[in-house]
Amino acid sequence: MGWQPGDEGGAGEKPEPGVPVRPGGLVSHSEPQRDWRLSGFARDGYWDACPPGPELAKVLAAVAGREWRCPGAESNELIGVLRRLAALESWASAAKLGVIRELIRQDDLPDQARPRHGDLPDQWSDSLNHELALALAVSVQSAEKTTLTAWELGARLPGIAGLHADGTLAYSKVRLISETFQLLSDEDAAKAESLLLPQLTGTTGKTYGQIMNLAGRIANQVDPGLAERRRKAAVKHASRVQMFREQSGAASLSGRELPVDETAAAHANVMARAAEYKDSGAFPDARMDQLRTTAYLDLMNGVTADSRIAYGHLSTDVPEPEATTDTETPANPVNNPGDGGPNGTKPRDDTPDDGDQGGSAPDDAGPGGGPGGPRPPGRQGVRPVLTDLVFPLATLLGLADRPGEGHGLGVLDPELCRDLAELAAASPDSRICITVTDPAGIAIGHGCGRARKRAGPSPAEPHAGAPPPHVALPATVNLTITADRMSAMLAHAPGRPRQPDLLVSPDWALTWCGRSPSRKGHCSPDDPEWCGTWALTVPGGLELNVSIEPVPTYDCDHRHESHGYEPNDTLRHLIQIRDYTCTFPPCSRHARDSDFEHARPYDKGGRTCACNAGARSRKCHRVKQSLGWKVTQPRPGWHEWTTPSGRTYTQAPCQYPV
Repeated sequence: MGWQPGDEGGAGEKPEPGVPVRPGGLVSHSEPQRDWRLSGFARDGYWDACPPGPELAKVLAAVAGREWRCPGAESNELIGVLRRLAALESWASAAKLGVIRELIRQDDLPDQARPRHGDLPDQWSDSLNHELALALAVSVQSAEKTTLTAWELGARLPGIAGLHADGTLAYSKVRLISETFQLLSDEDAAKAESLLLPQLTGTTGKTYGQIMNLAGRIANQVDPGLAERRRKAAVKHASRVQMFREQSGAASLSGRELPVDETAAAHANVMARAAEYKDSGAFPDARMDQLRTTAYLDLMNGVTADSRIAYGHLSTDVPEPEATTDTETPANPVNNPGDGGPNGTKPRDDTPDDGDQGGSAPDDAGPGGGPGGPRPPGRQGVRPVLTDLVFPLATLLGLADRPGEGHGLGVLDPELCRDLAELAAASPDSRICITVTDPAGIAIGHGCGRARKRAGPSPAEPHAGAPPPHVALPATVNLTITADRMSAMLAHAPGRPRQPDLLVSPDWALTWCGRSPSRKGHCSPDDPEWCGTWALTVPGGLELNVSIEPVPTYDCDHRHESHGYEPNDTLRHLIQIRDYTCTFPPCSRHARDSDFEHARPYDKGGRTCACNAGARSRKCHRVKQSLGWKVTQPRPGWHEWTTPSGRTYTQAPCQYPV
């Protein structure tokens, strides 16, 4: 048997807690030695079975020593320390969920008369989800799922909550059980828990996969119709097509580790087909994710858009489950797949989990997608959905090898930047612009490309039998370049000596044309020297005029201020460039798909100007307007969010890759 409370540390001086001893009990104050309590972590020792809590945490910190080396520990004792650290981690997680439950209680207002499970309300506000997202530095979707797990354990699964608190079950496992039992009635959830608990309390723990199988079998045992309901609810409420970046830097669109260029082009085709289905009016109540899912399946299976529209049904249209008398659908909104969650909103399981970065963002504006402005019609009446790409212009010009980024794709290596830029330039639907940044990558200038002329001969038509041309990628391409590099390029403008080591790509070129006439909205004498008109030549010989002007970051001269509530197009676009995403720190919804929103409300004297505006997703916009929230801009581009609890979080302007 290992050390027990009250045991001496050995012969000689009685050791103090945390002070190592040499064999024989002599205290050492110099080199690290074996801690006298390590034997208690051996199998069947006192600390090996000690419930997790502050006492255990203190002892673990002492026996672990510097760098968690556990001086003098034997392997049996190290395993005991490891197991108790895992138990302590679960205990801390259970405490976190308990605090979240208290926040749910405090979120309840007496006049709302919300349904309850004991003293725990069955519903809570979206404001609470957003506050938790800020506090925990996670996405709002992740905060919603954590809060839902906290509610389930406190309201319906007290036994599972107990195993979480005593260190038997890690958070990932209790969340799995919570989600598996979520659609069960209260009575069936209690029965399922009673059947599962005995199988989780043995000396040998269960893995995540084992618990998934156990919980699934038990849930369907107590409610034979659950599997069908879960399957149909998933098809109806969670089906979606989403593009995201793999760890390797490759992309995924249903499949994994696919070539990024072809994946991005395929994703654009899916989005365009979904937009065609939406514009047809044949599916007025469908969510965009349902349209995207059907578009994906149709393109893979060779179903034409005309056939689908004429048919009038989506792949995700499934019959509602028939009512039964064996099981009762509970009144608790958590258990009703139509309501989707106790806060009245559908909990999502977006990939990646910690942040909404996928190519298809969550719907937060009802059927038909988000609140972004309309895009101009594309060819044949179908609106192209543009992939968002950011490339350092120096990489394309051959001046440097800097990585770029794609919204939902993450970091793109320089070679891939050049390939994707060429594909995007080949599409007549692509938009190309230039953003000038400071050394930190913060936007301070911007201009949109407008077709001017073709610098070379038009591409020849492919002859019979030639291989098909490269697929074009409709995209919004933002080319970034630092102000210092722009100034250096000005020094080599026509009529000025050119340095021999200045490299230029044969496909891309940027040439200074001069200052535009001074007028409102364009260059003024006080603007930086690089403001004015530049000619951008892209692969294929097309030449674009790009009139670059300052972006209202750091300072604001109010040149684009609107005197009404709605901003003009230039102001809206410059705010989107400056912010790039929603300005709520955990939210990554693209600024183009977000609202233009006043920090100080317009009806309370707020200006419709860059110094009082920011991009907010529709959901974050609504939360900002709810009780207790406040957003200020101490300077243009910096957004300070103060939550109902009084804490303040700051979102700085986007830092572009340069």
